[in-house]
Amino acid sequence: MGLSEKALDYLEEHIPELAEVAFKQAYWAALASGSSVLVSENGSLVEVFPDGTRKFIKELPAWIPVKRGQRLELK
Repeated sequence: MGLSEKALDYLEEHIPELAEVAFKQAYWAALASGSSVLVSENGSLVEVFPDGTRKFIKELPAWIPVKRGQRLELK
């Protein structure tokens, strides 16, 4: 039994919210298991440890603004 077009549209509208929740769960699960996590904070790559300490890794390049549907070619 398939989903209707209306149901698919509704679910697709909520993909960003679902992705955000999934990333947060993965973040906390990794820390709870004793692993560290890499995150972007204020333009820097930072390693976060289970005890809450943070270690600077490197500065990240500036964001590239894109429009929906725009294609970029990576070299």
